[in-house]
Amino acid sequence: MRGRKSVNDAEEALDINISPLIDMVFILLIFFIVTTVFVEETGVEVDKPAAASASQLEKNSILLAITDKGQVVYGGREIGISGVRPLVRRLLQAEEMPVIIQTDQNASAGILMRVIDESKLAGARVSLAADKLN
Repeated sequence: MRGRKSVNDAEEALDINISPLIDMVFILLIFFIVTTVFVEETGVEVDKPAAASASQLEKNSILLAITDKGQVVYGGREIGISGVRPLVRRLLQAEEMPVIIQTDQNASAGILMRVIDESKLAGARVSLAADKLN
């Protein structure tokens, strides 16, 4: 009887309780999800002009793109010039952030000026995105 009991004790001693490990993994997962900053992309590829004064984009910003065909794009969908002011106004209600416009170097300057005007009328600071000169 004693021999059997010692075998059972040895088997029980080999069991590892991993429930605290699982709890810790979930806590870390939640921490990383909450603290991650998601970078928004405009959804289209534009050929930006180069500038010597180019700098990094701010992480929390409203990114608009103007394609060479004159389309105004936000988040991968075309919003048009008429959609800029309502979009910027709505996004600025949640948090104060700048509007950064990525313009294709072949885009019309007139469309760029209208997008800048609409953004400023919505109450935003406006910056232009450019590639850094080498």
